[in-house]
Amino acid sequence: MTHHNTLSFKKMIQYFWIAVSGKETEFTTGSIRKAIFMLSIPMILEMLMESIFALVDIAYVSKVSVNAVATIGLTESVITLVYALAIGLSMAATAVVARRIGEKDVQGAKVAAVQAISLGVLISVIIGIVGILFAKEILALMGGEPDLIEEGFGYTKFMIGGNITVVLLFLINAIFRGAGNASIAMWALVLSNGLNIILDPMFIFGFGPIPEYGVMGAAIATNIGRGSAVFFQLGILFFGWGKIKLVLSDLVLNFKVMMNLIKVSLGGIAQFLIGTSSWIFLMRIMSEFGSEILAGYTIAIRVMMFTLMPSWGMSNAAATLVGQNLGAQQPDRAEISVWKTGKYNAIFMGTVSLVYLIFAKQIISWFNTTPDVVKNGSLCLQVIAAGYIFYAYGMVVSQAFNGAGDTKTPTKINLISFWMFQLPLAYVAALVLEWGAVGVFVAITLAEVILAILAIVWFKKGNWKQVQV
Repeated sequence: MTHHNTLSFKKMIQYFWIAVSGKETEFTTGSIRKAIFMLSIPMILEMLMESIFALVDIAYVSKVSVNAVATIGLTESVITLVYALAIGLSMAATAVVARRIGEKDVQGAKVAAVQAISLGVLISVIIGIVGILFAKEILALMGGEPDLIEEGFGYTKFMIGGNITVVLLFLINAIFRGAGNASIAMWALVLSNGLNIILDPMFIFGFGPIPEYGVMGAAIATNIGRGSAVFFQLGILFFGWGKIKLVLSDLVLNFKVMMNLIKVSLGGIAQFLIGTSSWIFLMRIMSEFGSEILAGYTIAIRVMMFTLMPSWGMSNAAATLVGQNLGAQQPDRAEISVWKTGKYNAIFMGTVSLVYLIFAKQIISWFNTTPDVVKNGSLCLQVIAAGYIFYAYGMVVSQAFNGAGDTKTPTKINLISFWMFQLPLAYVAALVLEWGAVGVFVAITLAEVILAILAIVWFKKGNWKQVQV
């Protein structure tokens, strides 16, 4: 018995290394379980890198001043719009590239990659110019106080001005993922976030010849980190070992492919904006109950985000598997991949929810020991964790639609679950029925349950198998 266990453990380690080094790139044949593992591992690590970076960034900046942290908050809420565009385009890029790779049409995948990158550059240059010229006005529009604007506009100018680094980082990683080169995407983020963590304190507090830039230093460090990663990505696209290798003659605009990408990305952008705007609205309801309850909620959401990352990684794997298998004319294999990924995700999320249900108080008190914060934060964790298994399936199935290039269906599902159900319920339960914060927590959980049920019902109809991208 133990011999068998060590054997499978050895095999796991071996697969883990193959996944991280990216040697395995064929996902339309062979074991589906192995394909899910090979794609999920780098995607999970990539997501964890992102969340670690977000925590480190805030930790450094909170040593500068309260205004500095607030500046990041205000700027982030504007940059969310940039993220929406980048994520929408990324979904489209993954769907189209995965489909072409599945069809064994590498040239078509290259054409799609070039169009996606060109669109990304165009959009981010326009946004960047606006950010550089109107940084102060943007902060004022978001409600920043005059002294905050003076201290923080440099950060906003660099972050929005340099948004091309984040747009390209997202986009090129989406191209690698669609091609099945998930490990390259992971290494790009390891590089970007690693540099960031080293450069952040140097530029914020000054180091040797580098002067002390305060909060603006965080933006400079972020752009250098992400920019270096983009050069690394471009190096691999032109000279590297990925499935997609570009040469100068590939750099041609193709408006038909470009319009197709825009069409598919609109659904992705809409999904992201529906989700984000409902979060902002929930925050607004939560702020009615005072800062301690709001702090508890914020900590709980941060903690959840950390465990949702692996789940996202698995969902992204499902998207690539669906796209490639549809391209290879294997719709049934695509469908089995989704159910299997959903099952593994549910096992993972189920385990996490048990930990949250039992240890919620201890987990929240690591971050803050104020009794009210702990009480509300742990309650939030427990109520939301109760719906985690539904969440696991909802996430995977929604991403499966996106991987098929059907971004309209998840948009409809998000509209129904978040805007038509979650927000009205949260408002009525929290403020009208006076359940307080619990009303918001219950609305979040029930909305996720509804989302999962709708996604599964629509997925079983199978219309996504007919989508052409």
